[in-house]
Amino acid sequence: MARKKEYLVTGEPKWEPTHPGEILREDVLPALGLSVSEAARQLGITRQTLHKIMAGTMGITPEMAVRIGKFCGNGPNLWLNMQVAYDLWHAKRAMKKEIAKIPTHRSEARA
Repeated sequence: MARKKEYLVTGEPKWEPTHPGEILREDVLPALGLSVSEAARQLGITRQTLHKIMAGTMGITPEMAVRIGKFCGNGPNLWLNMQVAYDLWHAKRAMKKEIAKIPTHRSEARA
């Protein structure tokens, strides 16, 4: 079986990454023709939880990524990676001044 190649993105995105809940709201549920109630039932979560995810007020946990990855048939990594990209983008901006004060150390082995 051939291994899938993964490519790392090394550049910093200049725009806000899309919250994975927006993908569910705008693309996945409409394409499947499912209501929030039915999707929540199939995922084994409450409607309120799914609404919070789709509104971007709740993040995708590893457990939720497993559920959504199974539901969509594309595995959990995509969903978790989208959430991490979203969270990191916001954290870096929120902590920009604080992080600028922290020195960067490099060992000779890495130089």
